[in-house]
Amino acid sequence: MTPTNQKTVLHKWKRIALVEETVELPNGSNIVHTTIAHPGAAVILPIDEQGRVVLINQFRPSLKKWLIELPAGTLEDNEPIAECAARELEEETGYSAQQIIPMGQVTPLAGFCDEIQYLFVAKGLNKTARYQCDDDEIIEVIHLSVDELEQMIINGEISDAKSIACLSKAKLCGYI
Repeated sequence: MTPTNQKTVLHKWKRIALVEETVELPNGSNIVHTTIAHPGAAVILPIDEQGRVVLINQFRPSLKKWLIELPAGTLEDNEPIAECAARELEEETGYSAQQIIPMGQVTPLAGFCDEIQYLFVAKGLNKTARYQCDDDEIIEVIHLSVDELEQMIINGEISDAKSIACLSKAKLCGYI
């Protein structure tokens, strides 16, 4: 078996890589494990002056369909997490926030991906002139009340895990 911590990058796309490595388990056994290496992401729950949540309706090529979800995005090299949240909020929705409140993190795909998603609430929203999408993003901005959002989750119209987790955490923490 190969030595522990030996890594082989099988494929790389943007800032994400498919990595195979030997890992020593807590019982002393060594296994070869394949992981999607991800730099992490920020997920933002923006709340407007009327108490509505600002969401995006985004076409997801991997699923070949539209998803209603919270704005979110991947961390850049050495980017502070709160700055990533502010940047992604503005890029995807055209809003800046006076307050970006951290709520901790979730690990959405721990079985095969090392991504950590950092959750935020954004308050004191201001419309900006900036609204930039990446080349592979098609986004529509929508506003929903918390009741509408929760009903869409119940009905299965919203299935995005990061959005459901961030909304749940915000509700449990008393932000909404």
